[in-house]
This record gives sequence, C-alpha cells and structure tokens, in this order.
Amino acid sequence: MEIIVNFLQKIAPALLTHGILGIIAFCLRLYMQGGKFRKQTDETGKVAIVTGGNTGLGKETVMELARRGATIYMACRNKEKGEKARREIVKTTGNSNVFSRECDLSSQDSIREFVSGFKKEQRELHILINNAGVFWVPRSLTKEGYEMHLGVNHIGHFLLTHLLLDVLKRSAPSRVVVVSSKAHERGQIQSEDINSNRSYDEGVAYCQSKLANILFARELAIRLEGTGVTVNALNPGIADTEIARNVIFFQTKFAQYVNHPEAAALVAHENSKERGPDHSVRRPRPRSRNSIRSILQRLQAGPIGPSSPRRSDGPVAVGQDGEMGWHSSLTWAGRVVLGT
Repeated sequence: MEIIVNFLQKIAPALLTHGILGIIAFCLRLYMQGGKFRKQTDETGKVAIVTGGNTGLGKETVMELARRGATIYMACRNKEKGEKARREIVKTTGNSNVFSRECDLSSQDSIREFVSGFKKEQRELHILINNAGVFWVPRSLTKEGYEMHLGVNHIGHFLLTHLLLDVLKRSAPSRVVVVSSKAHERGQIQSEDINSNRSYDEGVAYCQSKLANILFARELAIRLEGTGVTVNALNPGIADTEIARNVIFFQTKFAQYVNHPEAAALVAHENSKERGPDHSVRRPRPRSRNSIRSILQRLQAGPIGPSSPRRSDGPVAVGQDGEMGWHSSLTWAGRVVLGT
C-alpha cells in the first residue's frame, strides 16, 4: 500500500496539470464552436456563385445552399478538385443544379473567362460569395505580378464582383458577401510598398489583404445604395480548414481539436445565418460548420456589418480611405469601367 501511495504522490502534480489543461482545452473548444443556425430557408430559384467552393468553408457553403434548393456555381482554381467536390455535393444533397467552373483568382484572364461563361448560361445572380483566399503563403506573384495575398484575396474578387455587377443589379434584391477575417484589425495598407517588393512578411501581407476586403465591402455598399444589391462583410471565425496548411501551429493536434467542426470563435453573429453560413455556410470537414452558419446569416442580414451593429477596433474604425483604395483597385484590376 505504501508503494501505491508514494507512486500516486509522485504522479499527482502531473495528473493535476494535465487535468487542468484538458479542462481548459475542452472549454476552449466549446467556446470556439459557437452556436448553430437552425432556420430552414428555401432558396429554390436563387442563383449563387461561391468562389473556392471545392474545399473548406466554400464547400460547406455550397453544400448548405444546395440543400436549400439554390442553383450554385462553384468558382474553383483546380478543375479536377472542383468537379470531384461537385459530384459529392450533388450525391449528398440530391440537388443536380450545382456546377463547377474553373476560375483562378490569381489570373485576371481566368476571371474574365469565368464571368463570360457564366453570363452565357445564366441571366440572373442573386448571391455572390467571395470566399476563396490564400493564407500565410511564401512570397509569390499573380499572373499580373501582384503579391499573392493582395492579388487573390482582394484584387481577384474586386474584379470578379465588378464584372458581375450588371447581373446582380438586374437580379435585385441580391447580395454580395465578402468573407474577411478579424485579422483586418491588425492590417495596414502599405501604401509605400503595397506589393511587398521591399520586404515581405506573410502575416503582414495577409492582414493587409483582409483589411482591403473590409474597405472594399464598405465602399461597395455605399456605391450600391438604392440598387437593391446588399453588401456584407463576414468574419467566419476560426475553423480547421486547408487554408491554414502553411502554418505549423494549425496542423497540431491541439489546434485541430480546438478548431473543431463548428469552430466559430470570432464569428460576428450578424454576419452569419447559422452564424456562419447563411451568408456563407461554413463547414469544411465536419469541422467548420459554424462558419458556414455565419455566411448563411449574412445572406439574410441587412447592409454591411453584423446583424446587430458591431464596432471595429481596427483601421476601419479610424477611417481608412475606401474611395482611394477603390480607384487604386480599378487600376490594378485592369481599369474596369463601371457605372457605380
């Protein structure tokens, strides 16, 4: 008995420590999961485009919209992966009105080709979800020579949205959902080195692109006021998706446990329908359903901002110049001429 007592005394501190850490991890996981969007809506007759629809939040968004009867176009960089995801979604939901089309946001020619093909097939567009993006990637450039985070996350979606504005207006009431991130609060528009030519930091580049998303959404909302096209910026929260494959921490068992299926720690309730996807429906492996809820919610919410107004603590709150960024983006996107 004495041997057992001595043994327990030796391992007690370790057991206590691991127990406390386990409880903390469990509570954190529950917090990250957030709530669930349970409202059932019928989207039959609605046409939607979801960029990055073959994986992560995009795929779960498409899945959820398909369950609700919408006609969805998945704009995917990889044609084969897009088709594979499309077949899975059709099989799961029974909705055959799901289409996969190639659209590489790092190539303006690819974006224009996608839009041209879409307009030949559809006369209406009720939902545009700008979801695709890159995160923390090594320095690389788009086909037009822009830093990859800025080029894909902002400029690519800026061009795509503008090329589709005529259809969105014709289909009003319609809406644009810009999937951003709380990372915008740490972002700064590097006006002296916007393309990261002098120095490069993955985090700085990513945060800059997310701030650009917010500024774009805000300015677009102002310019489209009265047209029947609503613009929403969405923070989907944290989820275990492939986008974080370049960050070692997010590949750890701890991160994957905490950012479980329904991870939505930073979700702006306002932005989601499920609190994740009605604006965008989130749920990349069984692990990101909450973000999707955010997307769906945003789809039903009002103008830019959360369902219940939230105050930004970042650069947007101190008045970053959205109009100046707008004109710069027009130049970057090939001087697209729009009447907005």
